[in-house]
Amino acid sequence: MNARSHQSLQTGMEFDGYRLEEKLHTGGMAALWRVTDLRDRHLNKDEPARRVPPLIMKVPLLFSTDDPTAIVAFEVEQMIMPKLKGLHVPQYFGSGDFDAQPYIVMEQIAGESLRSRFAQAPLPVDEVVTVGIKVAQALQDLHRQHVIHLDIKPSNIMFRDSGEAVLIDFGLSRHDRLPDLLDEEFRLPMGTGPYISPEQVMGVRNEPRSDLFSLGVLLYHLATGERPFGHPTSVSGLKKRLYRDPIPPRSHKADVPRWLQEIILRCLEVDPAARFDTAAELAFVLQHPEQLTLTTRADKSAQDGYLSVLKRRFRVAGSEPALQHSVSEQLSKAPIIVAALDLTHGSQSLAESLLHITRRMLQTEPGARLACLTIRKTSRIGMDESLIQQGENIHVKQLVDLKHWARPLNLSPDKITFHVLEASDPASAIVDYARNNGVDHIIIGSRGSSAIRRYLGSVSAQVVAEAECTVTVVKFQGK
Repeated sequence: MNARSHQSLQTGMEFDGYRLEEKLHTGGMAALWRVTDLRDRHLNKDEPARRVPPLIMKVPLLFSTDDPTAIVAFEVEQMIMPKLKGLHVPQYFGSGDFDAQPYIVMEQIAGESLRSRFAQAPLPVDEVVTVGIKVAQALQDLHRQHVIHLDIKPSNIMFRDSGEAVLIDFGLSRHDRLPDLLDEEFRLPMGTGPYISPEQVMGVRNEPRSDLFSLGVLLYHLATGERPFGHPTSVSGLKKRLYRDPIPPRSHKADVPRWLQEIILRCLEVDPAARFDTAAELAFVLQHPEQLTLTTRADKSAQDGYLSVLKRRFRVAGSEPALQHSVSEQLSKAPIIVAALDLTHGSQSLAESLLHITRRMLQTEPGARLACLTIRKTSRIGMDESLIQQGENIHVKQLVDLKHWARPLNLSPDKITFHVLEASDPASAIVDYARNNGVDHIIIGSRGSSAIRRYLGSVSAQVVAEAECTVTVVKFQGK
């Protein structure tokens, strides 16, 4: 193909091993085509062809816009997509250069984008929370791959048949370890009006909590049916979010839970440091709202007064964007640590050893969140009569014991949570909890001989073998 041919792509055309089957969509900067891969993808001559999922080809519309950011954004996406992997992004297959036919070929995600649900907003609280958890988990996975999306909006979020959120369109994204072409070449804010964060308006593109602000806008809209900052189209309109707080969600819709208003307004804080530290922490509190410490945000019923807004305007007028760390550094500053305990059958000495190691780790990770976890081993999942023994609820007793164990750590309520899980397989329960909550480090005890000690030791060994995060085993050789 020559450089002019991308003006007139037609169904049935073949190039670079692909055949154009059908144009699916034409947007402002690119067209999407359903394509067929014409090549046999054999791993080697003795193995069957590799299964190729349905594919789409994204082709920039270079001659339909005078906006140079369209070209640069496509270059950015071409750089970033080959670096990404996992269920939360489309699988990348290949790309074409600008000197011939520029394109990106990727996995086609079945189903519709989140945009289709916004017409029905406000949605039930359970659905709002589920969407928030899934998107936050996808963002955490993306951030761990050194990428900040910077254009989180309904049309850029899709869902697999298996339920995972998939993030698409990385044209405005920033990769810690690749050149930031958009920052180098342009000075205007990059993003989508309703969802762009205050720091993006100020030209900061290396703050991972910008994506949490955008997710907060999504949750606000899904919960209330309203946009927190309207739909500004000018830089001056965008700058209003630097000093004008949104109407509290419960003022739009009174049945929004107080804890959900707390979460949404925290995401929408102007200062990134006042938001959640990581997407994993946001996903965590959405899954465990009973562990959330409520502040004045939860009961706020109106926007801040004139004097507060005026003070913010003066402060913003004389401020410069703060120097930010990389996404990797931000994640490393706010890890989630699990301390897995057995206080029912465990020894006091082992519990003290675990407390000592946990305290030492928290001293080296002052921004960490600690989840104290114990497993009540059951023959089946769920509540049964054995929960009540001698008039005492065993679940509640174990929860109280956990809090008593952790009291010497003197952590603020927003940095520690407590969980009693019922499971027939304690090791699997710990591993699943860590996977579902984006845990970075597990601390677990292990003891020596005797039947009970061998059993507990096998739990720690299984956690070490199966956990996707770092595991510290605290051994105690007691009598």
